[in-house]
Amino acid sequence: MKLIQSISFLLLVLCACKPSENNQSKPNILFCLADDVSYPHMGAYGCTWVKTPNFDRVADEGLLFTNAFTPNAKCAPSRACILTGRNSWQLKEAANHFCYFPKEFKTYPEALAENGYFVGATGKKWAPGDPGHINGKKRQLAGKGWDAHKLKALTPEISNNDYAANFKQFLQDKPKDQPFCFWFGSLEPHRAYTFKSSIKIGRYDPQMIDEVPSFWPDNDSVRIDMMDYAFELNHFDQHLGRMLGHLEEIGELENTIVVVTADNGMPFPRAKGQAYQFSNHLPLAIMWPQGIKKPGRVIDDFVSFIDFVPSFLELAGFDAQNIGMQAFTGRSLTEIFNSKNEGQVTAERQQVLIGKERHDIGRPDDQGYPIRGMVTEEYLFVKNYKTERWPAGNPEMGYPNVDASPTKTQVLQSLFEEDEKKYWDMSFGKRTEMELYNLKRDPYCIHNLALSQAKLASQLCAEMERQLTLQGDPRMLDQGDLFDNYKYSGRDSNYYNRRMSGELIEAGWLNTDDRNYVP
Repeated sequence: MKLIQSISFLLLVLCACKPSENNQSKPNILFCLADDVSYPHMGAYGCTWVKTPNFDRVADEGLLFTNAFTPNAKCAPSRACILTGRNSWQLKEAANHFCYFPKEFKTYPEALAENGYFVGATGKKWAPGDPGHINGKKRQLAGKGWDAHKLKALTPEISNNDYAANFKQFLQDKPKDQPFCFWFGSLEPHRAYTFKSSIKIGRYDPQMIDEVPSFWPDNDSVRIDMMDYAFELNHFDQHLGRMLGHLEEIGELENTIVVVTADNGMPFPRAKGQAYQFSNHLPLAIMWPQGIKKPGRVIDDFVSFIDFVPSFLELAGFDAQNIGMQAFTGRSLTEIFNSKNEGQVTAERQQVLIGKERHDIGRPDDQGYPIRGMVTEEYLFVKNYKTERWPAGNPEMGYPNVDASPTKTQVLQSLFEEDEKKYWDMSFGKRTEMELYNLKRDPYCIHNLALSQAKLASQLCAEMERQLTLQGDPRMLDQGDLFDNYKYSGRDSNYYNRRMSGELIEAGWLNTDDRNYVP
């Protein structure tokens, strides 16, 4: 009897130990997300007017991706794609900015928290919008917040969240031998900026900028604005460096997958919230000392934000269905991790799909501006489905899908200068149904080739819509208007109708004089 009891006790001990042993072998995940950064604005890409030594370190000791894209270039829908592994047009309400997040879509931090991972987040998580509740508890889509530690902010516009100190606290609170999953969501370099902070505090020189994108005027205001953006990007990078340093100190860096990217393009006209190269094309570096073969490689494969979830689940040893997650559309990056090749590693990764629905409101009845697009090595193809609408929001509302900024003011003023009106046209003017750009010859997407190369545009459109139909995109099934009918969760719902009826509503996205610039 005693022998049986002893064997039973031993089996219980072994069973109790087994999950811990399995957990110890699982990789940690540190996901680092800057808020509003365009490719190629990191030092590792050769950009000389930004200072990102810690992003550059991740690239040098891991992989640097040259063709990483978000499916939707706005905060909430882009983050929804990261968290679920699905394109925004496959996420119902979550395709929109300021939405009510659908209950049926579980996020990878929620799933990992239920399956042995210690999960947390600091800074900006999934936002803006209402994440909803499950069983009476507010959902924490990116993880429970660690935000108690504060610092003296460099400017009134930079967050006082001590992101790195909060990450350190999270690790101190983590149970021993439990793998972690942490979301670092910087609020920088999101608007607003303290004008000239880059010069006064950062000692940046606007003349360091080798080229101002040709869709903005090249003047002092724009250059200073770009440098203030670079200054805030450096703030994000410094916290990244402190986090890497602490992981080294405690011996956790070797088995931590560190992903560094941004949610969408820079907060400037014709970038964030649109569907051009400066909108969806983003920086990406990934390191994992214990798991990536031949670090230091530059990868030209086209990858999408929907590829993160299948990568994390595969490396953690989970099947999505077995842990209650929905099917994902993305494809794991592990084939690239395990290769020793650089350049184009996998032949299948030759293009990505992008799109948008409703972003910031400023049209009648909270209508969006639906776009779908395809990016290949040589071309960007874009289809605008409602060309009668204003692409950045209505003029009388101040074009609210473009953040208030000195550069926005400069572009607005160009409307009244005959030789500069092209800047206003490119950022705020109405668009043709089809747009086609040769990215090798025209990286700023200035010259629309859709008419002169109509056959190619038609071919790309057909292939894009074929793939979207297979993915169940409602816009391909004559159900696209449902995106406009999803309820808006922000305080300024029905903003256009209320303002036009005489109600006084001020919104944070407007320049003081935006509404003076009506064509």
